[in-house]
Formats: sequence, C-alpha cells, structure tokens
Amino acid sequence: MTTADPKTIAILGGTGKEGKGLAYRWALVGHRIIIGSRTPEKANVAVAEVKQLLKKTAIIDGMENSSAARKADIVVMTVPFSFHKEMLEYIKPFVQGKIFIDVTVPIVPPKVTRVQMPPEGSAAQQTLSILGNNVKVAAAFQNISYENLLSGDMVDCDVLVTGTDKETRTAVVDLVRDTGLFGLDAGPIENSVVVEGMTSILIGINKQFGVNASGIRITGIQR
Repeated sequence: MTTADPKTIAILGGTGKEGKGLAYRWALVGHRIIIGSRTPEKANVAVAEVKQLLKKTAIIDGMENSSAARKADIVVMTVPFSFHKEMLEYIKPFVQGKIFIDVTVPIVPPKVTRVQMPPEGSAAQQTLSILGNNVKVAAAFQNISYENLLSGDMVDCDVLVTGTDKETRTAVVDLVRDTGLFGLDAGPIENSVVVEGMTSILIGINKQFGVNASGIRITGIQR
C-alpha cells in the first residue's frame, strides 16, 4: 500500500521503540519521516535502524526536535511522561497551526499498573493547555505496543483517537489506517482520559498473562 497523500511527519522523541515503530509503519506507505531527538546524532542512529527494517527506499531524516517540528506538516510526540511538559514548552513555537498527535501516557513508576492522571485530566489535555488552541491536538496509539508496530504484521488491535475537533480526528484516523491499523473516532479531547488510562490496565494484563502486547478491539461495528 502507498498513500495517495504523503505528509511530512515529525516524530519527536522518536528514537524510542514506539517512535521507531510509527516511523517504520508510516515510511512503508510513503510518508516523509523526520525522527527528532535532543541531538541530531542520536536521531540519525534511529534513522539507520528504521531504514534497515524497511529494506526499501524511503525518505527518513534525523534532526534536533525543534528543527523536526518546524519542518513537519504533522507533529507526533512519543516521550515518557516525565519529559512531557518540558518538551511541550520547548517546541510550542514550532507547532502552531499544525496537527499534533500526542502518544504520551501518564505512567508514573513504580506503580505503572495504576491509572495516574495529571491535574489537567490527561496527558493530551495537558498538551492542549500548554500549546494553546491554535494547535490541533489529538491523542492516539496509547494502547498499541511497539512490538506490534515494529513487527510489520497485521495487528489485531484498534486505535482510539480523541481530539480537539472532528476534522482533526478524521485526519488522524486516516493516518492510523496508513499504519495498517483500524482507527476509530473516540470523540473530544476530554475522552483521552479513558484511552490513556487503558494503558495501565493493559500493562497489568500483560503481567498477569506473561505477554508483551495485549491490546483492545471494538466489536459490533462494520469494518
């Protein structure tokens, strides 16, 4: 599959496994990818790893986070929650007017199986409060493991997308489809508390059953 509408997608904090998994999936269908990191050198190491997985020609570059955000059509953030607020304040000037997909989950070690939300209600709501209403914020991919993303196989999981408006959610659902996953519009940004909280539950289920990649699937709908 090749997308008919290639975008330039920056993945900030993209040197982690989740970021590389998304970069891999989007590059497969022809999106132009920029992996962002605090240092270009670290970003370029991740670029090399993704290109090795792809085994095909793709446009993937590595840049410092602010440069990546500035050059992108769509910005995705995959950082640990401990760096969430700091990163948002840093890249705020470079994401105005853009779609911003937050993949962050407010997991607070050591009690990672307990749902722990910030005062704003969720990580995505914290993102909106910092970046402002000129940024089209969406939350997605919180319940998909990096193992599934990097496998390149079909994944028996769905992706719930919340966001500031219907147009933004529709655009992000399309991007979910480009990864080979099934995305659903899960409503306004306030609903992200449910989606983000589900991650802690899935971590607990993984521990109970000795697996790495449990997920969610919505039944009773036409696909």
